[in-house]
Amino acid sequence: MTSGSRHGGQHSAPTPRVRLVDVAREAGLSKTTVSAALNDTGRLSPAVREKARETARRMGYRPNATARQLRAGRAKLIGYVVGEAADAPSVFLESPYFARLTGATAATALRRGYALVLLPSGSLQSEWADLPLDAVVVTDPGADDRIVDDVLAAGIPVFSDRSVEGRQGAHWVDVDIEAAVRSVLDHFRDQGARRPVLVVPDSTTRFHAEVFAAHREWCAEHGLRERVVRVGEPGNGPVVRAVETALAGGPEADGETVGDGKAVGDGKAVADGDPAAGGDRPDALLVVAEASPPLVLEAARRHGYDVPGDLLLVCVSEDATAEHTEPPVTTLTLRPEAIAEAGIDHLVKVLEHGSREPSGTLVPTRLDVRASSVRKHD
Repeated sequence: MTSGSRHGGQHSAPTPRVRLVDVAREAGLSKTTVSAALNDTGRLSPAVREKARETARRMGYRPNATARQLRAGRAKLIGYVVGEAADAPSVFLESPYFARLTGATAATALRRGYALVLLPSGSLQSEWADLPLDAVVVTDPGADDRIVDDVLAAGIPVFSDRSVEGRQGAHWVDVDIEAAVRSVLDHFRDQGARRPVLVVPDSTTRFHAEVFAAHREWCAEHGLRERVVRVGEPGNGPVVRAVETALAGGPEADGETVGDGKAVGDGKAVADGDPAAGGDRPDALLVVAEASPPLVLEAARRHGYDVPGDLLLVCVSEDATAEHTEPPVTTLTLRPEAIAEAGIDHLVKVLEHGSREPSGTLVPTRLDVRASSVRKHD
């Protein structure tokens, strides 16, 4: 951008702000009528309301935000943090799930009159303390994430997952992950699989802890050995390498523990379970760590698997490419749009209707069964 206009380097005068009275004069309506039309109040005919709104839009009228804030006592700004991406802040918008959740939250909030302020993952209080935030949304905070405590200490309502349940000033929306994991494992069993492997991030979020717990309980109930491969960091590369470890069916995938049993280094996957078990190959794969379904499918083929003949495959994914692979990949969707809708609904009840009791909503997931997890029958 240049420092002045194209005419002699002189700064051009700012464009005068369009006032409500200017819109009223242009539309041939009273100022009171235009105000009622723009605020969706009063008893106006649809034609009059539309005329006022169209005139305001055409003239570029914007309400005085400062005056509105003073009247409402709110800035209409919501902080938004992706807690899970604190160690890799550049990754979360590459994730179909977080991209859809972020977009849906922003769009839903805007329809209710609020704007989203994207805060850096791992934000320190000094980075947001001066912002006039009405609330903060923290998605998937880690067990040691400070931002929830800091925001609550500042007297700002927090909207997060079920890890904040019962805390004063905190409200939650979460998915029924135990039911989701069980639905996938039951589906595998119904299709004849007996050696399912779970690929899950080495994460401290509540979501991934519940995935692991639900898998462990289900395996115990059905007398099956746990087969788990943990992924050390997000991204297609690390997850695909973890999938390949699981598919190899060697000692690591059957439970050999390295060091403290957690992922080490750049995408190195380490498995949990019974180290004394044999090296038989898996017949089903549940990939909770987010990766491109076509890449997971290709990894299975590189290791000599026919999907679904030798291996049943389900990915926890919002990636639309899953429907267009050959075979199409079964996905467990966490329904980010429904999560956003429920979360903003809670927020509005708290900020505009005075609700102060801790509240929460459990959103059901959806298993979209496709050919990758359905055994072929002759």
